[in-house]
Amino acid sequence: MERDYAQRRGDILRDLDGLRVEVDEKNRIGYLILDRPPLNIVSFKGRAQIRAIIEAFDEDDDVGVVVIKGANGVFTSGGDVKRFPDIPKNKMSDLADNIGAPERCSKPVIAAIEKYAFGVGFELSLACDFRFATSGSLVGLPESAIGQMPGSGGSARVVRLIGMTRAKDIVMLGKRVPAQEAKDIGLITDVADNENALEELVVDYAAKLNALAPISLRSLKRVLNSTLDSPLNVALDLEGHSYEKLRWTEDYNEGIKAFSERRKPSYKGR
Repeated sequence: MERDYAQRRGDILRDLDGLRVEVDEKNRIGYLILDRPPLNIVSFKGRAQIRAIIEAFDEDDDVGVVVIKGANGVFTSGGDVKRFPDIPKNKMSDLADNIGAPERCSKPVIAAIEKYAFGVGFELSLACDFRFATSGSLVGLPESAIGQMPGSGGSARVVRLIGMTRAKDIVMLGKRVPAQEAKDIGLITDVADNENALEELVVDYAAKLNALAPISLRSLKRVLNSTLDSPLNVALDLEGHSYEKLRWTEDYNEGIKAFSERRKPSYKGR
């Protein structure tokens, strides 16, 4: 029996549910915007769409860096908790597959956090490479307050970022962590004073990433993401083979030439 998988894939992205997509070709930034007023709640359907959008960004040559942010002055208060009972019980064990899309994306992914990043919203940001927040923002995994636990990769990623002792304190108690404290313990990359400063910080950081060789960044991301789950000898082997591969790229030759000529390199992703 013939199946139109292309149509099925297209159906996922048809009628985005609380999401918007924008591409800034000048700055080479692809924006995934959580947009469901007032708190940008993420629906069950939206999770699959988040994955599909990020995978589409990964194939878009006009996008060098992906940025996930919220509309309405807030990142997201989390998932659509009131609708959870309506979801089939056997459809909830693989939520981390969709929310983990930023980690699998070969391009750098930045989360720009305003006000709240709770539940699945914080889990989505944890799967990103960089997390920037405004000084008044709060982050956390409050699921224990309703008799549940994080289900989209949050508990596992928090442990890897800050260690078991701090992770148990934050996740088991469902703490809401202020942005500066989150930065101090390694959950957030940096903190901006306000919304405008956050936007400036994100665009500037994206520009720095876009100025680097794309193949080098992809290789670095793959090696760094694999390190925590690999024995040291495997991690060293992956690093070594990736390093060796980069020696054959045009961008590496351009980097050496630019270094010798004391100028900025012009990388082409080849």
